Amino acid sequence: MKSFGTNISSTTSFILTGFPEMKNLEHCLAALLLLLYVISILGNSLILFIIKEEQSLHQPMYYFLSLLSVNDLGVSLSTFPTVLASMCFHITETAFDACLSQMFFIHFFSWTESGILLAMSFDRYVAICNPLHYSSVLTDVRVAHMGLFIIIRSFCMVFPLPFLLKRLPFCKVNVLIHSYCLHPDLIRLPCGDTTINSIYGLFIVISAFGIDSVLILLSYVLILHSVLAIAFKEERLKTLNTCVSHICAVLIFYVPMVSVSMVHRFAKHAPEYVHKFMSIVYLFVPPMLNPIIYSIKTKEIRRRLHKMLLGPKF
Repeated sequence: MKSFGTNISSTTSFILTGFPEMKNLEHCLAALLLLLYVISILGNSLILFIIKEEQSLHQPMYYFLSLLSVNDLGVSLSTFPTVLASMCFHITETAFDACLSQMFFIHFFSWTESGILLAMSFDRYVAICNPLHYSSVLTDVRVAHMGLFIIIRSFCMVFPLPFLLKRLPFCKVNVLIHSYCLHPDLIRLPCGDTTINSIYGLFIVISAFGIDSVLILLSYVLILHSVLAIAFKEERLKTLNTCVSHICAVLIFYVPMVSVSMVHRFAKHAPEYVHKFMSIVYLFVPPMLNPIIYSIKTKEIRRRLHKMLLGPKF
Protein backbone atom coordinates (compact mmCIF):
# COMPACT_ATOMS: atom_id res chain seq x y z
CA MET A 1 0.00 0.00 0.00
CA LYS A 2 1.19 3.50 -0.85
CA SER A 3 0.02 6.67 0.75
CA PHE A 4 -0.14 9.89 -1.29
CA GLY A 5 -1.43 12.70 0.89
CA THR A 6 -4.90 11.71 2.04
CA ASN A 7 -5.37 9.10 -0.68
CA ILE A 8 -4.31 5.49 -0.56
CA SER A 9 -3.22 3.64 -3.65
CA SER A 10 -2.93 -0.12 -3.80
CA THR A 11 -0.85 0.11 -6.98
CA THR A 12 2.91 -0.17 -6.54
CA SER A 13 3.58 -1.27 -10.11
CA PHE A 14 2.03 -1.51 -13.57
CA ILE A 15 1.83 -4.36 -16.04
CA LEU A 16 2.91 -3.49 -19.58
CA THR A 17 0.86 -5.42 -22.11
CA GLY A 18 2.60 -5.17 -25.45
CA PHE A 19 0.91 -7.19 -28.24
CA PRO A 20 -0.61 -10.39 -26.75
CA GLU A 21 -2.98 -10.64 -29.73
CA MET A 22 0.11 -11.08 -31.95
CA LYS A 23 1.72 -13.79 -29.85
CA ASN A 24 2.73 -15.89 -32.87
CA LEU A 25 4.47 -12.88 -34.43
CA GLU A 26 5.98 -11.59 -31.19
CA HIS A 27 9.60 -12.29 -32.21
CA CYS A 28 9.10 -10.63 -35.60
CA LEU A 29 7.57 -7.56 -33.96
CA ALA A 30 10.38 -7.37 -31.39
CA ALA A 31 12.96 -7.62 -34.19
CA LEU A 32 11.18 -4.84 -36.14
CA LEU A 33 11.11 -2.51 -33.12
CA LEU A 34 14.79 -3.20 -32.39
CA LEU A 35 15.59 -2.40 -36.03
CA LEU A 36 13.74 0.92 -35.70
CA TYR A 37 15.75 1.67 -32.54
CA VAL A 38 19.06 0.87 -34.26
CA ILE A 39 18.25 3.04 -37.29
CA SER A 40 17.07 5.90 -35.07
CA ILE A 41 20.05 5.84 -32.71
CA LEU A 42 22.68 5.38 -35.43
CA GLY A 43 21.03 7.90 -37.79
CA ASN A 44 20.70 10.68 -35.23
CA SER A 45 24.17 10.03 -33.80
CA LEU A 46 25.59 10.27 -37.32
CA ILE A 47 23.79 13.58 -37.93
CA LEU A 48 25.29 14.99 -34.71
CA PHE A 49 28.77 13.77 -35.63
CA ILE A 50 28.62 15.25 -39.14
CA ILE A 51 27.37 18.64 -37.91
CA LYS A 52 30.10 18.72 -35.26
CA GLU A 53 32.88 17.83 -37.71
CA GLU A 54 31.74 19.82 -40.76
CA GLN A 55 32.63 23.49 -40.25
CA SER A 56 30.27 24.64 -43.03
CA LEU A 57 27.33 23.24 -41.05
CA HIS A 58 27.91 25.51 -38.05
CA GLN A 59 24.85 27.59 -38.90
CA PRO A 60 21.52 28.22 -37.11
CA MET A 61 19.56 25.75 -39.27
CA TYR A 62 21.95 22.93 -38.40
CA TYR A 63 22.10 23.90 -34.73
CA PHE A 64 18.33 23.36 -34.63
CA LEU A 65 18.80 20.08 -36.52
CA SER A 66 21.34 19.02 -33.86
CA LEU A 67 18.80 19.79 -31.15
CA LEU A 68 16.20 17.78 -33.06
CA SER A 69 18.58 14.81 -33.30
CA VAL A 70 19.37 14.97 -29.57
CA ASN A 71 15.64 15.10 -28.85
CA ASP A 72 14.95 12.12 -31.14
CA LEU A 73 17.64 10.15 -29.31
CA GLY A 74 15.87 11.06 -26.07
CA VAL A 75 12.53 9.77 -27.42
CA SER A 76 14.10 6.46 -28.46
CA LEU A 77 16.03 5.95 -25.22
CA SER A 78 12.96 6.83 -23.11
CA THR A 79 10.93 3.91 -24.45
CA PHE A 80 13.79 1.47 -25.07
CA PRO A 81 14.18 -0.08 -21.55
CA THR A 82 10.57 -1.20 -21.08
CA VAL A 83 10.05 -2.18 -24.73
CA LEU A 84 13.21 -4.31 -24.64
CA ALA A 85 12.25 -5.86 -21.28
CA SER A 86 8.65 -6.69 -22.21
CA MET A 87 9.05 -7.66 -25.86
CA CYS A 88 12.36 -9.55 -25.70
CA PHE A 89 12.67 -10.78 -22.10
CA HIS A 90 8.96 -10.91 -21.14
CA ILE A 91 9.53 -8.69 -18.07
CA THR A 92 6.21 -6.89 -18.08
CA GLU A 93 6.10 -5.33 -14.61
CA THR A 94 7.40 -1.81 -14.00
CA ALA A 95 7.48 0.12 -10.72
CA PHE A 96 4.96 2.91 -10.11
CA ASP A 97 7.55 5.71 -9.84
CA ALA A 98 9.60 4.34 -12.74
CA CYS A 99 6.48 4.36 -14.91
CA LEU A 100 5.70 7.97 -13.98
CA SER A 101 9.32 8.93 -14.74
CA GLN A 102 9.15 7.28 -18.15
CA MET A 103 5.85 9.04 -18.86
CA PHE A 104 7.46 12.37 -17.96
CA PHE A 105 10.41 11.92 -20.33
CA ILE A 106 8.32 10.61 -23.24
CA HIS A 107 5.97 13.60 -23.09
CA PHE A 108 8.81 16.03 -22.33
CA PHE A 109 10.62 15.05 -25.52
CA SER A 110 7.36 15.19 -27.50
CA TRP A 111 6.68 18.77 -26.39
CA THR A 112 10.31 19.69 -27.01
CA GLU A 113 10.15 18.34 -30.58
CA SER A 114 7.14 20.53 -31.29
CA GLY A 115 9.06 23.59 -30.09
CA ILE A 116 12.14 22.67 -32.16
CA LEU A 117 10.04 22.31 -35.31
CA LEU A 118 8.56 25.76 -34.64
CA ALA A 119 12.05 27.23 -34.24
CA MET A 120 13.13 25.58 -37.50
CA SER A 121 10.14 27.09 -39.29
CA PHE A 122 11.16 30.52 -37.97
CA ASP A 123 14.67 29.87 -39.32
CA ARG A 124 13.23 29.09 -42.78
CA TYR A 125 10.99 32.17 -42.62
CA VAL A 126 13.91 34.51 -41.88
CA ALA A 127 16.18 32.83 -44.46
CA ILE A 128 13.60 33.19 -47.26
CA CYS A 129 11.61 36.31 -46.37
CA ASN A 130 14.40 38.40 -44.85
CA PRO A 131 17.71 36.89 -46.05
CA LEU A 132 19.78 40.09 -45.70
CA HIS A 133 19.17 40.14 -41.94
CA TYR A 134 19.47 36.37 -41.40
CA SER A 135 22.87 36.47 -39.69
CA SER A 136 21.89 39.42 -37.49
CA VAL A 137 18.52 37.95 -36.45
CA LEU A 138 19.63 34.36 -35.81
CA THR A 139 22.89 34.89 -33.94
CA ASP A 140 24.48 32.02 -32.01
CA VAL A 141 23.39 33.59 -28.72
CA ARG A 142 19.79 33.97 -29.91
CA VAL A 143 19.72 30.38 -31.16
CA ALA A 144 21.00 29.20 -27.76
CA HIS A 145 18.31 31.26 -25.98
CA MET A 146 15.62 29.81 -28.24
CA GLY A 147 16.81 26.27 -27.51
CA LEU A 148 16.88 26.96 -23.77
CA PHE A 149 13.38 28.46 -23.88
CA ILE A 150 12.03 25.39 -25.72
CA ILE A 151 13.49 23.05 -23.08
CA ILE A 152 12.25 25.14 -20.13
CA ARG A 153 8.77 25.45 -21.65
CA SER A 154 8.50 21.70 -22.15
CA PHE A 155 9.74 20.96 -18.64
CA CYS A 156 7.27 23.39 -17.02
CA MET A 157 4.35 21.93 -18.99
CA VAL A 158 5.09 18.26 -18.31
CA PHE A 159 6.40 18.56 -14.74
CA PRO A 160 2.93 18.66 -13.06
CA LEU A 161 1.66 15.50 -14.83
CA PRO A 162 3.32 12.87 -12.55
CA PHE A 163 2.18 14.73 -9.42
CA LEU A 164 -1.38 15.11 -10.68
CA LEU A 165 -1.47 11.34 -11.22
CA LYS A 166 0.30 10.48 -7.97
CA ARG A 167 -2.35 12.25 -5.86
CA LEU A 168 -5.06 9.90 -7.17
CA PRO A 169 -6.02 6.51 -5.71
CA PHE A 170 -5.28 3.60 -8.04
CA CYS A 171 -7.69 0.81 -7.25
CA LYS A 172 -8.46 -0.59 -10.70
CA VAL A 173 -6.58 -3.29 -12.58
CA ASN A 174 -3.10 -1.84 -13.13
CA VAL A 175 -2.65 -3.11 -16.71
CA LEU A 176 -1.43 -0.72 -19.40
CA ILE A 177 -2.10 -1.38 -23.08
CA HIS A 178 1.39 -0.34 -24.25
CA SER A 179 4.96 -1.48 -23.58
CA TYR A 180 5.71 1.97 -22.15
CA CYS A 181 3.92 4.51 -19.97
CA LEU A 182 1.82 7.23 -21.61
CA HIS A 183 -0.40 9.77 -19.85
CA PRO A 184 -3.60 8.90 -21.81
CA ASP A 185 -3.04 5.24 -20.85
CA LEU A 186 -2.33 5.93 -17.17
CA ILE A 187 -5.26 8.32 -16.73
CA ARG A 188 -7.70 5.45 -17.36
CA LEU A 189 -6.66 3.60 -14.19
CA PRO A 190 -7.40 5.86 -11.16
CA CYS A 191 -10.74 5.34 -9.47
CA GLY A 192 -10.79 8.96 -8.25
CA ASP A 193 -11.90 12.09 -10.09
CA THR A 194 -9.56 12.73 -13.05
CA THR A 195 -11.25 15.92 -14.23
CA ILE A 196 -8.28 18.13 -13.30
CA ASN A 197 -5.89 15.75 -15.07
CA SER A 198 -8.02 15.75 -18.23
CA ILE A 199 -8.43 19.53 -18.25
CA TYR A 200 -4.72 20.12 -17.68
CA GLY A 201 -3.79 17.55 -20.35
CA LEU A 202 -6.09 19.24 -22.86
CA PHE A 203 -4.75 22.67 -21.88
CA ILE A 204 -1.10 21.79 -22.51
CA VAL A 205 -1.97 20.03 -25.78
CA ILE A 206 -3.74 23.16 -27.05
CA SER A 207 -1.22 25.65 -25.63
CA ALA A 208 1.80 23.77 -26.99
CA PHE A 209 0.91 21.63 -30.00
CA GLY A 210 -2.02 23.84 -31.02
CA ILE A 211 -0.15 27.15 -30.91
CA ASP A 212 3.03 25.66 -32.39
CA SER A 213 1.20 24.12 -35.34
CA VAL A 214 -0.68 27.38 -36.07
CA LEU A 215 2.57 29.39 -35.98
CA ILE A 216 4.31 26.85 -38.24
CA LEU A 217 1.39 27.09 -40.69
CA LEU A 218 1.54 30.90 -40.55
CA SER A 219 5.28 30.89 -41.24
CA TYR A 220 4.74 28.78 -44.35
CA VAL A 221 1.93 31.01 -45.57
CA LEU A 222 4.38 33.94 -45.38
CA ILE A 223 7.13 31.86 -46.99
CA LEU A 224 4.83 30.83 -49.85
CA HIS A 225 3.77 34.46 -50.36
CA SER A 226 7.43 35.49 -50.55
CA VAL A 227 8.34 32.62 -52.91
CA LEU A 228 5.49 33.39 -55.32
CA ALA A 229 6.88 36.92 -55.68
CA ILE A 230 10.07 35.48 -57.21
CA ALA A 231 9.98 36.01 -60.96
CA PHE A 232 11.78 32.88 -62.17
CA LYS A 233 10.25 29.43 -61.74
CA GLU A 234 13.64 27.76 -61.22
CA GLU A 235 14.45 30.14 -58.38
CA ARG A 236 11.05 29.50 -56.78
CA LEU A 237 11.60 25.74 -56.88
CA LYS A 238 15.14 26.09 -55.54
CA THR A 239 13.92 28.22 -52.64
CA LEU A 240 11.05 25.86 -51.78
CA ASN A 241 13.44 22.91 -51.93
CA THR A 242 15.24 24.29 -48.86
CA CYS A 243 12.00 23.75 -46.89
CA VAL A 244 11.21 20.20 -48.02
CA SER A 245 13.11 18.46 -45.19
CA HIS A 246 11.44 20.59 -42.54
CA ILE A 247 7.97 20.14 -44.06
CA CYS A 248 8.48 16.35 -44.02
CA ALA A 249 9.65 16.48 -40.39
CA VAL A 250 6.55 18.51 -39.43
CA LEU A 251 4.20 16.10 -41.19
CA ILE A 252 5.71 12.90 -39.76
CA PHE A 253 5.50 14.42 -36.27
CA TYR A 254 2.12 16.17 -36.26
CA VAL A 255 0.05 13.70 -38.30
CA PRO A 256 0.69 10.71 -35.95
CA MET A 257 0.45 12.97 -32.89
CA VAL A 258 -2.96 14.33 -33.92
CA SER A 259 -4.09 10.80 -34.81
CA VAL A 260 -3.07 9.48 -31.38
CA SER A 261 -4.91 12.33 -29.62
CA MET A 262 -8.04 11.80 -31.73
CA VAL A 263 -8.06 8.05 -31.10
CA HIS A 264 -7.58 8.45 -27.34
CA ARG A 265 -10.23 11.15 -26.99
CA PHE A 266 -12.88 10.25 -29.55
CA ALA A 267 -12.37 6.53 -30.22
CA LYS A 268 -11.91 5.17 -26.71
CA HIS A 269 -13.83 2.01 -27.57
CA ALA A 270 -11.70 1.22 -30.62
CA PRO A 271 -9.77 -2.09 -30.45
CA GLU A 272 -6.63 -1.90 -28.33
CA TYR A 273 -4.38 -2.74 -31.26
CA VAL A 274 -5.48 0.53 -32.93
CA HIS A 275 -4.23 2.55 -29.91
CA LYS A 276 -1.01 0.53 -29.83
CA PHE A 277 -0.30 0.89 -33.54
CA MET A 278 -0.89 4.66 -33.53
CA SER A 279 1.37 5.13 -30.50
CA ILE A 280 4.14 3.10 -32.11
CA VAL A 281 3.93 5.23 -35.28
CA TYR A 282 3.97 8.40 -33.14
CA LEU A 283 6.98 7.42 -30.99
CA PHE A 284 9.08 5.26 -33.31
CA VAL A 285 8.68 6.63 -36.83
CA PRO A 286 9.76 10.34 -36.50
CA PRO A 287 13.10 9.57 -34.76
CA MET A 288 13.86 7.02 -37.46
CA LEU A 289 12.81 9.08 -40.49
CA ASN A 290 14.17 12.52 -39.52
CA PRO A 291 17.88 11.65 -40.01
CA ILE A 292 17.07 9.78 -43.23
CA ILE A 293 15.14 12.74 -44.66
CA TYR A 294 17.81 15.29 -43.75
CA SER A 295 20.58 13.02 -45.03
CA ILE A 296 18.85 12.71 -48.41
CA LYS A 297 17.71 16.32 -48.82
CA THR A 298 20.64 18.26 -47.31
CA LYS A 299 23.51 18.56 -49.78
CA GLU A 300 26.21 19.22 -47.19
CA ILE A 301 25.24 16.24 -45.03
CA ARG A 302 24.89 14.01 -48.10
CA ARG A 303 28.36 15.05 -49.32
CA ARG A 304 29.92 14.28 -45.94
CA LEU A 305 28.20 10.87 -45.84
CA HIS A 306 29.57 10.07 -49.29
CA LYS A 307 33.07 10.97 -48.11
CA MET A 308 32.69 8.76 -45.03
CA LEU A 309 31.32 5.80 -46.99
CA LEU A 310 33.31 6.05 -50.22
CA GLY A 311 36.52 7.66 -48.98
CA PRO A 312 38.06 11.15 -49.34
CA LYS A 313 38.83 10.67 -53.05
CA PHE A 314 35.07 10.84 -53.78
